[in-house]
Amino acid sequence: MNNDISFSDKLAVKLGPISLKNPVIMSSGTFGNGIEYSEFYDISILGAVITKSFSLKPMLGNEPPRLCETTAGLLNSIGLQNEGIEYFINEQIKLVKKLKINIILSILGANLLEFSEIAAKVKKIEENLIAVELNLSCPNVKEGGITLGSIPESVEEITLAVKKILDIPVIVKLSPNNDNYIEVARSAKNGGASCISLINTITGMAIDIKTFKPKLGSIVGGLSGPAIKPIAIAKVYSLYKANILPIIGMGGIFNWEDAIEFILAGANAIGIGTANFVNYNVGKDTIQGIYEFLIANNIKDINSLVGKVKIN
Repeated sequence: MNNDISFSDKLAVKLGPISLKNPVIMSSGTFGNGIEYSEFYDISILGAVITKSFSLKPMLGNEPPRLCETTAGLLNSIGLQNEGIEYFINEQIKLVKKLKINIILSILGANLLEFSEIAAKVKKIEENLIAVELNLSCPNVKEGGITLGSIPESVEEITLAVKKILDIPVIVKLSPNNDNYIEVARSAKNGGASCISLINTITGMAIDIKTFKPKLGSIVGGLSGPAIKPIAIAKVYSLYKANILPIIGMGGIFNWEDAIEFILAGANAIGIGTANFVNYNVGKDTIQGIYEFLIANNIKDINSLVGKVKIN
């Protein structure tokens, strides 16, 4: 791919205050921090890379087995394993900076206090980031196991707390497992979020009929891949119609055609996840495909396609 394509005016997008050279973003948890994939192609051509989620302290993750292939999808129960935010700040950021990518740091906490403590630590490196993404999918023990992302009041409070500490845009990642995601998106906006990313994985389960045991150590996991794409597109479309915040749409995107579908549904940018495990060049290929689609159809720029699905 000609690197100049990734900088074409036809591909440039804005997510509120966030400016990207193209709409192709690597999603959290599927691209590491970009270091490994940089061996295959120049990942600086990407719109942005969202790091894996970092917590206040290191997390060991769930018991194996952690991965299970399904029909047109992948079940995972990694359990948000990570080395902790201090490791990213002290060890990883200097390596990631060399890749010359737009870095979006994903952070996770069990409660408001943890998110605030992480944000305070991130403050010292925020000039190296274009945004932070709040991963609100971990259980909130104080609410009896209900995820933070399903409680509008908690989402608003956490977003507001992080915004008070950091001077960079905040992205809130929503789960498809909650029916109130539009209400939650409004709460994120009230808290000062600049953008919404959705969807995260869908809760799923698989059973080994030879042993009668679940195929994942944690019994249930998160389903990703092509199997969830129609659900993801429907969620993006509904959120777009609500006209709340710019949207990073994701969920089963494996090629540029999938990306165009999400944009027509209302996504301002798209996130690629599981496809990275199948085609390590998928980011580069998607940028190229979108660009050629715009040229072939004489479309001025990618933004003119956002939400342009023809319903009537």
